[in-house]
Amino acid sequence: MSDQQNNPTPPPGQNRGPGDSPGFNWRLLGLLSVAVVILGIAYFVQPTGNAEILSYSQFRKAWDQGRIVTDEAEKPLQIVTSDSSSDVTITGWISPEMVPAPNSKTESGSFQVILDPDLQKEVREIAGEGVTNVQEASFQAPAGTRTLTFADFRKAHALGEIPQDKNVENPLRIVTTPEATILTGTINSYDYVAKKDAQTNKEEATRQFTVPVSGTILKDQLATLLSSKAKYKKDPAYLRSAISMFLPFLLIIALLFFLFRQQMKSAGRGAMSFGKSKARLLTMDRNKVTFKDVAGIQEAKEELFEIVDFLRDPRKFQKLGGSIPKGVLMVGSPGTGKTLLARAIAGEADVPFFSISGSDFVEMFVGVGASRVRDMFEQGKKHAPCLIFIDEIDAVGRHRGHGMGGGHDEREQTLNQLLVEMDGFDTQEGVIIIAATNRPDVLDPALLRPGRFDRQVTVSLPDVNGREEILRVHVKKIKLAANTDLAVVARGTPGFSGAELANLVNEAALLAARKGMTAVTLAEMEEARDKVRWGRERRSLAMSDKERVGTAWHEAGHAYLNMVLPHTHPLHKVTIIPRGPYLGATMYLPDGDKYSTQKKEALANLIVTMGGRIAEAFHSDDVSNGASGDIRQATSLARAMVCEWGMSDKLGMVEYGDGDGPVFLGRGDMGGRKVNYSGHTAKVIDEEIKGFIDNAYAEAERVLTENREVVEKIAMALLEYETLDASHLRDIIDFGEMRNPPSAPKPPPVPDELRKKPAAKATGDDRPDDGTPIPGAVGAPA
Repeated sequence: MSDQQNNPTPPPGQNRGPGDSPGFNWRLLGLLSVAVVILGIAYFVQPTGNAEILSYSQFRKAWDQGRIVTDEAEKPLQIVTSDSSSDVTITGWISPEMVPAPNSKTESGSFQVILDPDLQKEVREIAGEGVTNVQEASFQAPAGTRTLTFADFRKAHALGEIPQDKNVENPLRIVTTPEATILTGTINSYDYVAKKDAQTNKEEATRQFTVPVSGTILKDQLATLLSSKAKYKKDPAYLRSAISMFLPFLLIIALLFFLFRQQMKSAGRGAMSFGKSKARLLTMDRNKVTFKDVAGIQEAKEELFEIVDFLRDPRKFQKLGGSIPKGVLMVGSPGTGKTLLARAIAGEADVPFFSISGSDFVEMFVGVGASRVRDMFEQGKKHAPCLIFIDEIDAVGRHRGHGMGGGHDEREQTLNQLLVEMDGFDTQEGVIIIAATNRPDVLDPALLRPGRFDRQVTVSLPDVNGREEILRVHVKKIKLAANTDLAVVARGTPGFSGAELANLVNEAALLAARKGMTAVTLAEMEEARDKVRWGRERRSLAMSDKERVGTAWHEAGHAYLNMVLPHTHPLHKVTIIPRGPYLGATMYLPDGDKYSTQKKEALANLIVTMGGRIAEAFHSDDVSNGASGDIRQATSLARAMVCEWGMSDKLGMVEYGDGDGPVFLGRGDMGGRKVNYSGHTAKVIDEEIKGFIDNAYAEAERVLTENREVVEKIAMALLEYETLDASHLRDIIDFGEMRNPPSAPKPPPVPDELRKKPAAKATGDDRPDDGTPIPGAVGAPA
């Protein structure tokens, strides 16, 4: 049965639904609509009489062919304007179309047109894709080539005398030489006669035409084209002026009348409209996203596509006793593609798709969130089977019974209603909930049990193959050089999410555009990778020579240890150029994706992290705060080894990390962190952490002291070239000099306003001013 049969119109005196409007005068609304349409026709439609209406492109083609009458006084060419509109009308007379005479002799030859730089765009607008661009050192026209003006070229093209077939002897092309830009091609000459009427077999007569155009858009073009051939005429348009004066007042009065009338009839009912669901029914006609646009998360796609397949053909699963899942929870780090997957489901499914955010449920009024949940499921029930996507569900689905608030809390009431609607006494069949979160640890257990969210899909960071697939999806939007190997970029971006890879491709395109390049190459992709991961170079930062030398020694210590010690990540580059918020950095890139950390690798990272402070002391016989970031990274790594990874021989395979995590108001104790070990154990933990760091410092000091001359050469090379990669450091370590040194840098001059200011204070070589470790730099955790 239809909805009308299930819900017949209630008789007068009974309650109506929220969408009904009792007593609404639809006849008055219809009369007003007809009046507005009539006024609009009187305002916008112009009387044309027997004149033929042409588009501007048809008029321009006839103008180029020379068919517009411009030299007869009784048939003037006019531009009609009015004071009440920015639109203008071109009126005049057009002669019959000219066609090649029967049995006329065709003469073919070559032509050339010397182009001004501003005419190249107009040539492409005229010829479209039929013209190609060629760059040559010199141009020699074929014998017998005719030299045409640009106006002659337009006329010949409009008459069809210029073939655009690329297989002809001299195809249409724009030849750019150092001396000039030349348009060349083949031109055919015909004998023309006036076109005859198909019925009377007589020549067509000259007829009147009118061309409505926008004077705002084509003002300059009309002035250039018709200034010497057309006359301007003003249309007073009294009717338009009157309508322009009174129509706004009439519409405002009518609008106020309907608003006040509707408000009076809806009194007592409209005040509760804020309890309605804010879920939006999506239509994917434009910018449709499908599973083809999602890459790098194949397993998640397969699990979600199974739901789409169930909705398309439920009998395929029901004949074996399977039932459709009621809820799917997508879990993953920010930027991994959870929302994109939801959009792909909406694009693939042939069912209604509602979208809402978790924060859209909760309001300051108690009970509003629960009301919106009920209304959302009511809408879903009317459109069943359907999909409802809740983004950031942790905003409403956090753990109950801890922290602030109680059973009367608005968020908890909203969650309770959501639990009941998903799998309560009155279940909603055919309504599938798809939710996304990056904090599954804070969700209520009742929300995660089978029967509510039956399936949890983990959307993890992509591996090297997944990153290459994601890059191939995103580079479709840019112009990529033919020899760019995306596999190299994928191997150099471990740990990047899909959103970061999209940002990398966009930054590479912007960088290539700033350089004036025609395509994005591998160099721009790698430079964009460095910018996204480590920040942009700041060559204009004013640093004193003392700080620059100290930074060079500091980075030389890191880089040497990273090169000579086993179990370290391969060095990418070392630089003393400030990049982003950092004054210098030693950057490394893992050989591949890292999923675990070995003890030898962690100890080697500790030793490398200690090298900056030691090498800096070689030069100045003093220490600075430049190693504060190294100390923070080393302490964090050593604490993880002792408390979380079981790498301490004294403490063994016991986890001591519960008291070190952030306090979560929805779960944690408001009085402070709870420590699950004794004071004696805390003392042993501190001793073990300090022991790991002290041993690493001693080993780093021994290695650097024994090879102080090599470290000094690296520091001097950094002062000279500012940035070195792994091959340059390998030459210095193995041969004492660089066999293939980089080109000497030419940093931009320091602005005058910076010269007047004191040099920037050194807050650390490989950390931002706020102390946050640089990702991928020496000492940063894997």
